[in-house]
Amino acid sequence: MEKSRVHSNLLIVCLALGLLVGQSTASFKACYENCFVSCVIGGKNVAKCAAKCLPDCILPASLVPNLNDAQVVCKLGCASSLCTNFSTKENPAGEKVEGCVDSCSEICTKI
Repeated sequence: MEKSRVHSNLLIVCLALGLLVGQSTASFKACYENCFVSCVIGGKNVAKCAAKCLPDCILPASLVPNLNDAQVVCKLGCASSLCTNFSTKENPAGEKVEGCVDSCSEICTKI
């Protein structure tokens, strides 16, 4: 009986870790598009949805961001000012937004 309980607990831990790993490897594009579409369907305007989804997808909730980190602040600021105008209600333009966010990363690593 004790062995089966240990195996059950081990299985639960493995499943939980698998879910966490799967979330952390999700692409920015998929995260942004899903977030943006859900937000727009919820009735918010395009600009508010883009502004909400960028930080949510740049800094997943599972990673606690250090907002004192100049690169993190730079990337969020850059992405917020340069990458929010590509999306429309009809097209979240995930690839374009992702490319823009990636260019912000490159710019901010030079700080």
